Amino acid sequence: MSVFVDQETRLLVQGITGRDGSFHTRQMIGYGTKVVAGVTPGKGGQVFDGVVPVFDTVADAVRETRANASVIYVPAAVAASAIFEAADAGIALIVCITEGIPVLDVTRVLPYLHEHGARLVGPNCPGLISPSKSKVGIIPGNICRPGRIGVVSRSGTLTYEIVHQLSTHGLGQSTCIGIGGDPLIGTSFIHCLSAFQADSETDAVVMIGEIGGTDEIRRPGGAVCPAMKPVVGFIAGQTAPPGRRMGHAGAIISGSSGTAAEKMAAFSRAGISVMKRPADVVPLLQERL
Repeated sequence: MSVFVDQETRLLVQGITGRDGSFHTRQMIGYGTKVVAGVTPGKGGQVFDGVVPVFDTVADAVRETRANASVIYVPAAVAASAIFEAADAGIALIVCITEGIPVLDVTRVLPYLHEHGARLVGPNCPGLISPSKSKVGIIPGNICRPGRIGVVSRSGTLTYEIVHQLSTHGLGQSTCIGIGGDPLIGTSFIHCLSAFQADSETDAVVMIGEIGGTDEIRRPGGAVCPAMKPVVGFIAGQTAPPGRRMGHAGAIISGSSGTAAEKMAAFSRAGISVMKRPADVVPLLQERL
């Protein structure tokens, strides 16, 4: 069992003929992901690399290939339309890699997806991977190893660093999820932690947050999320000055809210072991397992 993607994932690539879409489609196919269709309006009837049929619309692709997940590599100006189209076609999992999508567009997208029962990972995220099963997005498959540690992160680069630390020390991963660093995202830490807690093949979780907002530490109702399975957490931006945005659009401290100190203290109260630096992840996990 894995979280959100596995061997049964039938992936559709929106923007498959573009520069990023074509490059990462080849990487996903090479990893073993079942890429069953691509969509680029006006290029329907083509066959990508002689393997993947290309369609003009997501609806056509789903009807012909039974795709159940989509990954989006299209420009920010049309990304919201691509998400709407995937939801309308009945896609259950939509992974949006595109960065720079206007927040106003995302405010329209999220309630629409809720109404249609679709999950969005992202936007502005590296996607997710269940090692040896399926890779959807841009996480390098060569650094991942199958195992029983779940990883969820707002930062793509730190995801790669943590996964490398785990794999090098023999701690494989059940699923690694990059949720994205924008102010509004479709799948939160709480959603991922709940999924990992329910996954019988995940023994512990590593969560990688950053300054700004309260997504790492709060449920929708406002209570700090408790840890059931062992959880190890890291907050990036510990030395960031207040009011200064650091990298991601959501990584900005407003007053006393969203500081690294606040989040690290909340982690400790919830029973989450706190990393001071990414290299601490292995010894902390070994203490908890």
